[in-house]
Amino acid sequence: MTPIRLLPLALILLPLAGCGSLPLTEEPSARYSTRTTVLDEVAAAAAISAYRVQHGLSPVVVDPGLVKAASFQAGNNARHGQLSHDVGGSFTSRMNAAGLARSYAAENLSAGAESFDEVFARWKRSTEHNKNMLIPQIRRIGIARVDAPDTRYKRFWALVMAGG
Repeated sequence: MTPIRLLPLALILLPLAGCGSLPLTEEPSARYSTRTTVLDEVAAAAAISAYRVQHGLSPVVVDPGLVKAASFQAGNNARHGQLSHDVGGSFTSRMNAAGLARSYAAENLSAGAESFDEVFARWKRSTEHNKNMLIPQIRRIGIARVDAPDTRYKRFWALVMAGG
């Protein structure tokens, strides 16, 4: 595998290694079998960037800290089998823990979409999710998918976006 092809893998494994300030403790649960799945964050950032550029906005880059924040929230939703911005703490408290207290930040969640293309299309159709992706100050993103096959939705997505 070439070093460039390893980048997406490194971007997902680095946050899972436990660096940074977000708590990574998982609540014990026998009901859910969750698995964080390697996702091509670079391809997702490219798609979101192209969409933003179509709307006269700047592109975005993948930020490992935001990948960690997205993984944390997607995992919490998967473990609880529900879609909520408050599972795992309020968005504000989670962003403060990620060091984004004084930055523009937003979060899109989804459940059940099979692929990034499907979830991205859903977010574009949703007024509030679309508005988040088109915040002019956004420059960095983190995206994660956690599979939870024993839950109603089977797959949970989180996109965390922040300013420069």
